[in-house]
Amino acid sequence: MGEEYYSYIRKLFGRLALVYDIVGILIPRVRDKVVDLANAERGSRILDVATGTGKQAFAFAKRGYDVVGVDLSEDMLRVANKRNKYENVKFEVADATNMPFKTNFFDVSCVSFALHDMPLTIREKVLKEIVRVTKPEGITVIVDYALPENKIRKHLVYYFVRLYESKYYPEFVKFELEAMLNKLGIELIEEMPVLGGAGKILKGVNKKDVKRFIV
Repeated sequence: MGEEYYSYIRKLFGRLALVYDIVGILIPRVRDKVVDLANAERGSRILDVATGTGKQAFAFAKRGYDVVGVDLSEDMLRVANKRNKYENVKFEVADATNMPFKTNFFDVSCVSFALHDMPLTIREKVLKEIVRVTKPEGITVIVDYALPENKIRKHLVYYFVRLYESKYYPEFVKFELEAMLNKLGIELIEEMPVLGGAGKILKGVNKKDVKRFIV
């Protein structure tokens, strides 16, 4: 599963890197809502996991936060670096299942529209790493797809998103993300629907037992 996933993702985003922001044309307002909901204190250190072309990282940076964006795709980060006009943002190629940061390093960690591109095993490893690198009582913000409650809209959203998203999307939207977050030590304190119910923002507090994550 691991090798197949990494090969698939590199090829997928290698093709999408230059047009990725066109696909996300409706998301800019969501990026700002993520920063608002995180409500990080001044001077906070922010991690943007699976940063892609850096749009979420830039949304934090323009508010004055120090931001590190990581991504598996060198093609995506090449675009992010070309567009980076902020001195308080840096980008690194990194595997989100094994990030090169100390335990309890970040005040806020964010993963935006990325978990749906991961199979379950990878998704859990990434979330464990986010818990590890985020400080106790630190904030984790997750933004991703959801399905509206209305049956007709749910059907339309599901099949529309399937047209352009990765093969992991169908499993993701049926997945109990909140239950996994609770299991890993992230206590959810706020949820905000976005994109007319086709997406949601989850805000959690890191209640982890630090000893479990120190190797």
